[in-house]
Amino acid sequence: MKIQISSNLLKHYLRNVYFINGHSYAGKSTMVDMLAKRFGMIPCGENYHDAFPREKLSRWKQPGLCYFDTMSGWEEWLSMTPEEHWNWTEQVSQECAEIEILELVTLSAGGKKVIADTNIPPDVLREISDYRHVAIMLCDPPDICADRFFDRDDPEKKFMLEQIGLCMDPEAALKNFRSWAFYHPPEETLWQHTGFFTYTRSDFENDTREEALHALAAHFGLL
Repeated sequence: MKIQISSNLLKHYLRNVYFINGHSYAGKSTMVDMLAKRFGMIPCGENYHDAFPREKLSRWKQPGLCYFDTMSGWEEWLSMTPEEHWNWTEQVSQECAEIEILELVTLSAGGKKVIADTNIPPDVLREISDYRHVAIMLCDPPDICADRFFDRDDPEKKFMLEQIGLCMDPEAALKNFRSWAFYHPPEETLWQHTGFFTYTRSDFENDTREEALHALAAHFGLL
């Protein structure tokens, strides 16, 4: 028997969870941290699915999440075409959604509000949550992460830049890496047309965090 959990049951158990999804570089992780601190919520930042033990993942059931354990090296991953990379990220997103839902049910069980930077796709969020519990953060232009990805001074970005530098042709690897952001297949999520509340970040030079925080807090009914 294949186990399936009805969406109305998940919606009940996720009633204390607030979700933020959308474009890269839109400020999702920053808003999760600020909302959690300001309103006493439990924060689930980017990649909170990593809470699940990697050794318990299955290469047959979660092949996307296990890819880094099976690849020949980082150059193989960096050599993916934009289409190959998009297909892989879609697969990972679907696998992550299962883990994230279970993690969020666990974290919210005590009754405290949870705010999550999520990978769960909009069509799934419509089934397990509602308008007042979901926000989509957008960038204008949407592909700005292609130019600004390495502006962030964090270990993950430094590591990736190091791996690009170790490729046989670092310049070509970097060009290919940036091309991923510009690949838009027809089936890609049109974030501005999900039907959920949206907040667009268009000023990347000035600090607009408080403005974004107020807009999201008002939408979530936290004020």
